[in-house]
Amino acid sequence: MSKKPSRSLAQELDRYITPFRYDGSGKFHLKDHKTDEKGDLDKEKAQAILDSNKKRLIAFQEKLYAQDRWSLLIVFQAMDAGGKDSAIKAIFEGINPQGCEVTAFKAPSSKELDHDFLWRHAVALPERGHIGIFNRSHYEECLVTRVHPEILAKEKLPPRLVTKNIWKERFEDISAFERYLCRNGTVVLKFFLNVSKEEQRERFLARLDDPAKQWKFSMDDIKERALWPRYQAVYQDIVRHTATSHAPWYVVPADHKWFARVVIGSVINAELEKLDLRFPRADKASLVEFEQVRKALEKEATGGKKQAK
Repeated sequence: MSKKPSRSLAQELDRYITPFRYDGSGKFHLKDHKTDEKGDLDKEKAQAILDSNKKRLIAFQEKLYAQDRWSLLIVFQAMDAGGKDSAIKAIFEGINPQGCEVTAFKAPSSKELDHDFLWRHAVALPERGHIGIFNRSHYEECLVTRVHPEILAKEKLPPRLVTKNIWKERFEDISAFERYLCRNGTVVLKFFLNVSKEEQRERFLARLDDPAKQWKFSMDDIKERALWPRYQAVYQDIVRHTATSHAPWYVVPADHKWFARVVIGSVINAELEKLDLRFPRADKASLVEFEQVRKALEKEATGGKKQAK
C-alpha cells in the first residue's frame, strides 16, 4: 500500500489559523468574531501545542538568521489588558535574542512628531534574518489619533492636509507600506487580540489585587475603557480597510490567553514553513578551505602531543 502524503505544518495547524484570518475578501464585522473561542482544546492540550510550536519556532529562527534573506514583522494590537505582553513572553521564550527585537510604541517624542507618522516605525523594522515584534504599531496612528483628535493636532500637519479623508489616506499609506515590505522580503503578520469588555474588567481587577502587577495599572486605562464602543468601531474600520492577501489580519479570540497563544504561534510557524528556510551550503571553494583548516588543526594537535613526550 502506498503511504499517505505527509501533511504540511500549515495543514496540521489550519484549524487554529484559517477561522481567524481575514484578507479583505468578503464582509467583516467585529461582532461576528467570538472573544471566548477555545476550539476543540482545553488548557492541557493547548499547552502541548504551545510547547511544540516553541520548538518549531526556535528551529525556524536559526535558519532564518543563518539564511539572512527574509525578515519577519509581527504586529500586535489590542485593547488594554488584551494579553499582548504575556503572549510575546510565552510564544517567544527560548528564541535567540540576537535575532529578535521587540519594540513597544508609546506616545511619540518631540523628535518623532517632527517626522511623518510612519517614520518611527520604519526605523524599527527588522533587518534580514531577524524577527521584529511591534507591541502596538503604526496602526495606533489610525486608532488613538482618531479616538483622540487632540493627539492628531500635535503631529503638526499642514492644516489643509487634515481633511475628512485623512483616515482613508492613512489606510492607503499603510497598505502601500506593507506591500512594499512584502515585496522586499519582509513577511508581515498582524494580530488583533480580540478581548471582551468583561474579560478586560476581570484582568484590571486582577492587576489591582496583585502587587507584582499593580505597576501596569493606570487611571488612564479606566478613561479609555469608557470609550470602548468607539475603539471597537475604529478597530473594525482598520481591519476592513487594511487587510490584504499579502498582509492579512488575524482576529484572535483573546479571552482565554492559552488559546490566543495557540493561534498566534500556529500562524507564525505556518508562515515560516512556507519560506523553505535552509542553512546556507558551503560552495566548493569553501569546502577545499575547510579541509585545509581541518588538516592544520589536526596537525597542531599531533604536534602538541609530540612536544609533551
